[in-house]
Amino acid sequence: MALKAAMILAGISIVLLVLYGADVAVTMGSSDNEGFLPLDDVAVTMGSSDNEGFLPLDDMQRGMGLGGPAIVLPIIAFFIALKEKSKGLGGLIIISGILILIGGLAMIGTPAPEGVERNPLMLFAPAVIQLALGAIKIVKS
Repeated sequence: MALKAAMILAGISIVLLVLYGADVAVTMGSSDNEGFLPLDDVAVTMGSSDNEGFLPLDDMQRGMGLGGPAIVLPIIAFFIALKEKSKGLGGLIIISGILILIGGLAMIGTPAPEGVERNPLMLFAPAVIQLALGAIKIVKS
């Protein structure tokens, strides 16, 4: 039962990371900085900026709402199934770490907003931790 719960948490993390990446890609790729879902009215009423993806979230809300749980959930999944053997869970945790790594590389490749300083350690530390946890889970299986 613990293994199923851990696999679900790791799967949710991957879905959140893909959603996060898609929203950032739509925001950056749009000439008018708008997404493809008709949420602009909702975004205006929520008081967000003009730089909208397909979710009505600004950068901070997107990072906290999608990125934060996506970083924490695989770590929780690892410890929930600590005594269980599962290469599948290890693979899901590694996939999550790779997605975070790709996001960090994409962030380094784009200019930081004015007044924002990006710390490479903070971009890559969660990915390295998840890659290590996933590798430990696979090796122990």
